[in-house]
Formats: sequence, structure tokens, C-alpha cells
Amino acid sequence: MAIFLTEESKVLVQGMTGAEGMKHARRMLAAGTRVVGGVNPRKAGRSVGFDDRTVPVFGSVREGIEATGADVTVVFVPPAFAKEAVVEAADARIALAVVITEGIPVHDAVALQAHARLRGTRVLGPNCPGVISPGRSNAGIIPADIALKPGPIGLVSKSGTLTYQLMHELRETGFSSAVGIGGAPVIGTTHIDCLTAFENDPDTDLIVLIGEIGGDAEERAAAHIARHITKPVIAYIAGFTAPEGRTMGHAGAIVSGSSGTAAAKKQALEAAGVAVGATPTEAARLVEKRLRA
Repeated sequence: MAIFLTEESKVLVQGMTGAEGMKHARRMLAAGTRVVGGVNPRKAGRSVGFDDRTVPVFGSVREGIEATGADVTVVFVPPAFAKEAVVEAADARIALAVVITEGIPVHDAVALQAHARLRGTRVLGPNCPGVISPGRSNAGIIPADIALKPGPIGLVSKSGTLTYQLMHELRETGFSSAVGIGGAPVIGTTHIDCLTAFENDPDTDLIVLIGEIGGDAEERAAAHIARHITKPVIAYIAGFTAPEGRTMGHAGAIVSGSSGTAAAKKQALEAAGVAVGATPTEAARLVEKRLRA
């Protein structure tokens, strides 16, 4: 099994006719994803050729859903239009919106999350790499060739780059799903949402949590793990050497005083019984050791 995305998922790509949308739609198709359409009101009725596949372009998400039964959309829309794109998808009752776009204004991110929640649409991101269930489907920009093998590890990460590194380190073991939740100040799907989904997934035996400095998401995840998660969790926190008061990498990765430091997050996770690696490679070795045990 997998979480959020399976081989049955039917994917629309909003912004498919743009450069990034085209590139990653091709990669998703090559990974076996059921990309059933693109969305661009100005190019509705056309189709786009991808190697041995032709994908239709619809004028709206609703039209795409009605024609194909799509239940996932991947958003490659410029920041100024991203809120409108997600609101349109939510109004069409899409189940999952994977928002790759970065640089969305915070007030737009808040508005689109609230609207999607009211409509029952799960938002992944914004500013995220997406979700991959190896051997089944890939929605987003995670390179599918990093880990082709399904396996017992569930991964949830703020960082796209660290998602790729841990998947590469553990490629011989394999993953049920890997979810990049994004590092923007306001995101839809959280560490806790993914922890809960992995806890309920019978094919996930161990969970890897990747966090970073800034905010209190990891501390809240630690409290949730202590109360509700029975499966082993291994973590890595990026940013132990980050200078105070400086944004590092993601917009949400800023430390103020002792709040949001890597040390504080490590302490909270360890208090919840989570083993925390000092480096991504050490975290991967902890995973392998725990699985062997």
C-alpha cells in the first residue's frame, strides 16, 4: 500500500503546457503515473505529445475531472495565480492538490489552505517536491530513479533535497511512500498528518521524519509520536550550525532565540523515543539497524 498516492491515482497537471509543467509531466509519465490531462484555459481542446503518449488539455479542473475521473492535481502555476488554481481545484472537489509553486504570498497561502479545507481537498505544499510511491506513482518533481523499489519505509520531509538524499541512501530497502510537505511558513499537510497515515498503513514498518530549524512543527510531531505512534521513528533535523535570526533555505526556517533550534527539536524528539541522526547518512544507518533488529 501507500499513502495519498497509489497506482490507481489519476493526475491532472495545472500548468502542464509551461516549461516546468512539460518537463515534469514527462518524468511523471515515465515513472508510471497515470497523467490523464493538463489544465490551461487558453489551450483547452489541444493535446500534448510526450514520447509515446498524448495527453489532452482541458479548460478547467472540473472539465478534467468530468472527462477522466482525475483525483489528484499537480500545480505548476506562477505564484500570482497559484491561489486561483488551488481554489479552482478545490471547488471541483479534487481529493489532493500537490502545490509545487514556491514564492506564493503568505496571505494567498492562508486563503487557499482555508478554502481547500472547507471543500475537503488535501493540499500538499506549497513549495514542496510532491509525493512518490515507488513502483506505483509519482506526483511532483521527486526524481523517480532515486528509489525505484517499494519497501517498508515511510518518509515525511520538509526538505526536497534531503528527501532525495535519504531515498538514495535507503534505495536498497525501499519506501512505501515519500512525502515532501514543503518548507513554506504556511503548509497544508503536516508531519502529523503523514505520521498518522503511515501509522495506519499496513505496509509501512518504520517512519523517517526529516525536519529543519524554524517553527515548532517538529516539537508538535514529537508530542504526537509520544501519544499516538507505535511504529519506530527515525529523524534527522537540518540546521545545527545555522546562525540565529537568519532565514536558511526555506522561508519558514528561521530561528528566534532558543525557539525553533535544531537542538530543541532533537531534544523533543528524543524525549518521545525517536532516534535522531547527526547527519542524513547516520539517520539512514539507524534505519537499517532498526529494520534488521
